[in-house]
Amino acid sequence: MYDIPTQPYEMTAAEAAALIADRKLAVSELTASCLERIAHRDTVVKAWIFVDPDMAMRKARELDKALIHEGSRGPLHGLPFGVKDMIDTADMPTTNNSPIYDGFQPGQNAKIVRNIIGTGGFVLGKTDTVEFAAGGRKALTRHPMDSSRTPGGSSSGSGAAVGDMQVPLAIGTQTGGSHIRPASFNGIYAIKPTHNSVSWSGSRHYSPTLDTLGWYGRSPDDLVLVARAFRMWNMENLPTIKIKDLKIGIARTANWDKCAPETVAAIERAATLLADQGVTIFDLDMPEGCEHMCDAQKTIAAAEGIAQFLPEYLEHYHLLHPQFRERVENSNNVTPESYLEAVNLAALCRMRFDALFGTELDAVLTPSSLGEAPQKPDSTTGDAIMNSMWTLLQVPCINIPGAKGPNDLPVGVTLAGPRLGDARLLAISKAVAPVLDPGLRVGG
Repeated sequence: MYDIPTQPYEMTAAEAAALIADRKLAVSELTASCLERIAHRDTVVKAWIFVDPDMAMRKARELDKALIHEGSRGPLHGLPFGVKDMIDTADMPTTNNSPIYDGFQPGQNAKIVRNIIGTGGFVLGKTDTVEFAAGGRKALTRHPMDSSRTPGGSSSGSGAAVGDMQVPLAIGTQTGGSHIRPASFNGIYAIKPTHNSVSWSGSRHYSPTLDTLGWYGRSPDDLVLVARAFRMWNMENLPTIKIKDLKIGIARTANWDKCAPETVAAIERAATLLADQGVTIFDLDMPEGCEHMCDAQKTIAAAEGIAQFLPEYLEHYHLLHPQFRERVENSNNVTPESYLEAVNLAALCRMRFDALFGTELDAVLTPSSLGEAPQKPDSTTGDAIMNSMWTLLQVPCINIPGAKGPNDLPVGVTLAGPRLGDARLLAISKAVAPVLDPGLRVGG
């Protein structure tokens, strides 16, 4: 095991949680370290829409006292989170990065925030997001390693804050590729769990069929820690994975020809490294119909977005970004027939994909992004086409960092599994991450 970092902000969530539980690290010490990091870096990275240092330190000191007088409140005791600013927080504004909601203060916490607090964690601040996590205004956030580039989106601030070690954990969301792609760009771990395995209540909807909450960390153990706290299926006792027994299929998908050379190299690198450890690697033939899933995802998002943005269209037309006006006006010309065709195709492909898993397939290896983070962050957050199919399939996906592109920037790979196979996929990620990620601290 590597030495624990000297600065608390450098710790993974799992490392910090263990030290807090053993009373070797105060919550206030960790929080102060994160706040110092934010103060030092946020003028460049701009990951946060709202941080109140005094509020954060009050929460931290309260959790320190609670640990002494009451004991641990749960597995996340003392861990600070960044929360994407389209998720309701009762003590912080939720703006959706829209002028319509500038300064808006929700009356209660979203259920995922209640889960964090109920298991001992707390919200350090709100992270920047693409408007409504759907389009329109881009986040002000910049890539921590190169401010001329995007950190990805729409979970821009959450991905950058964890990638820049400003906070150990953060919540993001995905409707197309908004969660996994920023993880790829920022060189961090992320899970987009099975759809509806974490309650969306209190978070801003774009497409109920697609919208999924997820979280970022800096190790597989961080992802496991939160999954256990949220009581996801079968997390009590993760299976012990023998890496040499794994069978992993490479899904090159219908858009493989659009991948940059660094993404192709990242997949080949992962395949070679895993094969050297005894993993059976093979090219996976995706089920019939999956080649149309990206188009189906766009159709479903466009159709369901009409209902989600209609209230703002009616009440705040001139404040609503033109992109959302166009969606409500059905500029994509979605028809009831095309929507139902997309929904039915998705249902069929989900069953076909789940049926692939068993004795001959443990996980799917596929790109997390087209390549490195692109430049011009004011106009792009990257392309979701390597993610949107998996979002529509509603399956768990985990980004694993480790590869680099021509500009020495991260390029991640995704492991995907069947619906509700999150626990086994997390166990697999714990087994393969040390092979793929040279920066991972063993035991972290």
